[in-house]
Amino acid sequence: MFEFERGTGSRSEAGHPEGSAIVTLAKAGYPSFQTVDAATFRNQIMAKLVYQVGQSPETATDHDWFMATAYAVKERVVDVWNLSTKENEPSGAGRKKVCYLSMEFLIGRLLSEIIGNLGLTSTVEEALAGLGISLDSLRTFETDAALGNGGLGRLAACFMESMATTDVPAVGYGIRYDYGIFKQSFRSGWQQEAPDDWMAGGNPWEFERSHLVYPVRFGGYVQTRTDSAGHVYHTWCPDETVLAVAHDTPVVGWRGKRVNTLRLWAARAEQPLRLQLFNAGDHVGAQTARARAEAISNVLYPSDASPAGHELRLRQEYFFTSASLQDLLHGHLREHGSLASLPEHAAIQLNDTHPALAVAELMRLLVDEHGFDWDEAWRITTGTLNYTNHTLMPEALETWPVALLEQVLPRHMQIIYLINWLHLEGLSKAGRLDPGRLASISLIDENNGRHVRMGHLAFIGSRKVNGVSALHTDLLKKTVFRDLHEIFPDRIVNKTNGITVRRWFHEANPGLKRLVVSTLGERVLDDIDMLVELETLADDPSFQRKFAAVRLQNKLNLADIIRRRLDVTVDPTALFDIQVKRIHEYKRQLLNVLETIALYQAIKANPNRNWVPRVKVFAGKAAPSYVKAKLIIKLANDVARMVNSDPVIGDRLKVAFLPNYNVSLAEAIIPAADLSEQISTAGMEASGTGNMKFALNGALTIGTLDGANVEISEHIGRENMFIFGLTTEQVEERRRSGGDARDALSTSSRLKGVLAALSEGMISPDDCDRYRGLIEALVSHDPYMIIDDFGAYWTAQRSVDELWLNQSEWWRRSILSTARMSWFSSDRTIRDYVQEIWHA
Repeated sequence: MFEFERGTGSRSEAGHPEGSAIVTLAKAGYPSFQTVDAATFRNQIMAKLVYQVGQSPETATDHDWFMATAYAVKERVVDVWNLSTKENEPSGAGRKKVCYLSMEFLIGRLLSEIIGNLGLTSTVEEALAGLGISLDSLRTFETDAALGNGGLGRLAACFMESMATTDVPAVGYGIRYDYGIFKQSFRSGWQQEAPDDWMAGGNPWEFERSHLVYPVRFGGYVQTRTDSAGHVYHTWCPDETVLAVAHDTPVVGWRGKRVNTLRLWAARAEQPLRLQLFNAGDHVGAQTARARAEAISNVLYPSDASPAGHELRLRQEYFFTSASLQDLLHGHLREHGSLASLPEHAAIQLNDTHPALAVAELMRLLVDEHGFDWDEAWRITTGTLNYTNHTLMPEALETWPVALLEQVLPRHMQIIYLINWLHLEGLSKAGRLDPGRLASISLIDENNGRHVRMGHLAFIGSRKVNGVSALHTDLLKKTVFRDLHEIFPDRIVNKTNGITVRRWFHEANPGLKRLVVSTLGERVLDDIDMLVELETLADDPSFQRKFAAVRLQNKLNLADIIRRRLDVTVDPTALFDIQVKRIHEYKRQLLNVLETIALYQAIKANPNRNWVPRVKVFAGKAAPSYVKAKLIIKLANDVARMVNSDPVIGDRLKVAFLPNYNVSLAEAIIPAADLSEQISTAGMEASGTGNMKFALNGALTIGTLDGANVEISEHIGRENMFIFGLTTEQVEERRRSGGDARDALSTSSRLKGVLAALSEGMISPDDCDRYRGLIEALVSHDPYMIIDDFGAYWTAQRSVDELWLNQSEWWRRSILSTARMSWFSSDRTIRDYVQEIWHA
């Protein structure tokens, strides 16, 4: 097969000889997909159905038609992919390739994104219509790729699409998970987890690269020898080798300008079957090595509650990091001949600490396998690696026990020790090491058992370290990396996150896209900054009506999903109040649920008041071992059952918790939102990207001054948001003062009524004690300031009600939100990375 990723061979090898129409058009700047008419494409779909799917039109299922259409589209993508990797391959000092290492790539469904970016949507629609098939219906038969969990993975997907759009040569590296994190369902309101077998029906977008296989080693011991000149050599003698097999998915940029590669590694055993054991009757034992190896790429974030689970997570992180670096070095040597020039031709971005072992692994590869001396290897490593931090929470800042690293990666532990010693020794000799700071800047945390701080390792081994919002970056400098920042004051920079407008505006909200294009012209699709021109129409009653009509249609669509999935009927003209994100205490779904109970009680006590009808929508998954998060899900579902079945409440309030939140569900939920809940405890959310998606689509934000909410408020105007609660500084002061949550509780009879209802079992009559422990813990220790912020949150929600009654003013602010959000495009973020970090 033609090696797309390597840019080798001639066009004739790909089946398109010099002088062919495709090559002629390509040389003229017109990729082949622009020349396809509907009739030709219809024939191609038919051919793929028969010869690749193996079905006739008479026997084909809807899924068969989807696969045939996807194969036909992929064929068009390959032409552009070849051109991207061959004609635009990095060359010379001015063209770098970006390697983006991430545990997650939450890419969602790809058919709509690809045909939209290639400008093929109308062609595909017409081609399918001629076969009696609706493209809108066909999209639903594609399964979401289960390659991520939340914001980290969706950000990585946005960045990959934006790098292709902005013509940055890039490869995304990750793991090809067989089952993702899990498929979520509810049983009696409790979260249930099942494998998400997302590839059961086949994945039409990927190419398996069976020739791209790299050995990844574990365990064993290290031999040391010294030659006659006194040079010391280390040889790692592992006791296990796992093979990393590459699977490539094309990432198509807007207008098909570039197609980059998402390369995911599948784990395979070096010896999949011990035939002697099998023939001896030990059929299970003969495949033990295979099961152990393939477990690495089975599940995203396996529970680390057990020692085996903890080790598996480490094996996963090293597996994809090692395979990716080997692949990068292999390609660089082939093209440039020497690894000494790696920093001039490649930039590696570590997306969080999961790939932080890249520091030790790149040093190992350079020193042990390619013969560089330590200082030169360190120059190459620190000139190539960059690190993005995504969290300030101590429990989320990865550390690994020294004993586990010595067992699983003994050579890497040696390298980490040496990096740390040289780091501290160098600072000491330069007179920059304050003995009082030794513990805080060392890579080894000596408290509560010896652990390696992966954030510190990534910091020391990287050229640049970035936060993901202005507030987050400032806090990085003051908290997590305070002492390191004082020593290396130019290393930390800010790169505020962004979202791809193609997915979260063009594709997710086609009605709004059509309205904006009809108002501003087609150029807005290429220049999102043109959205600012909508400001002049924010007070226009006619435009407000059109804007509101788009929202109503989106709410009708979401109401239909709620009815079909939950058997709950909601009023689409009600205010849709939405919080969808990973379930975590700091994201404060619990605060939202408590306010929902308070609102229910208020309506119940005074049903004749003119209440604003409201639909509360929740969605999100809790980690399988996160007991409290799962209890919050159960609470939300208990509240939904109570509220939705109460005839006194009627349509004044409805609650819906939609199961199995993923990208496709988000695409239906976000454009339907009137109110976006971004209510994390101030100082705890690094950035957020859901807040950007909602605001771009015109939802008004209720939130704290946390993460990127701060910058969103600066761009769209704080007066167009509902900001409430303690600030970051006030949260820290509250924690330092050791204030008792009972003090705040004593002043709120409303909250006391809510907590009493929970403690006494009114919400859970089948188990009166179910939430007693949750409430007692909240009252005795409230690290997420739920009790402190409840009153301000209730007041802000009543301000929402008041504004909703003034529809003209609501829609004015909604239009301004959309008009002023273009800065939060991930295209802008990528350009910032290119200019200030990657120099690509």
